[in-house]
Amino acid sequence: MTLNLSFKLLPILAIVLGIASLVVPRFLNVFVAIFLIAYGLVGYGFIR
Repeated sequence: MTLNLSFKLLPILAIVLGIASLVVPRFLNVFVAIFLIAYGLVGYGFIR
């Protein structure tokens, strides 16, 4: 059940980071890096 909750949070995180990258485009690399790290941690089960 917690794993399903984590996967429901990823699309929300993607939307927030997408909007933030449109507002402040110079931080796009940082936003993408944070998203990829978080996605990887959830994928391996380190974050529930």
